[in-house]
Amino acid sequence: MANLVVRNLDQRIVDALKQRAARHGRSAEAEHRALLEALLIRPKGKSFAEVLAAMPNVGQDEDFERVEDEAGNDHVFS
Repeated sequence: MANLVVRNLDQRIVDALKQRAARHGRSAEAEHRALLEALLIRPKGKSFAEVLAAMPNVGQDEDFERVEDEAGNDHVFS
């Protein structure tokens, strides 16, 4: 395993890391490793565009045409 030294960190970052580590029940070093792994190694979720592109084609646009109610929309929220 390699070692990583991070210098000149703002004290607020160090404090936030220690608080986060305490919430997760681990050392600041272990929390630092977990954060680096989560941000750099684990696969990222799909973007909104990727999710849309993956949706199946389920019909023609005409199949989803909006039909206006003859009575109007006044009764919708009453």
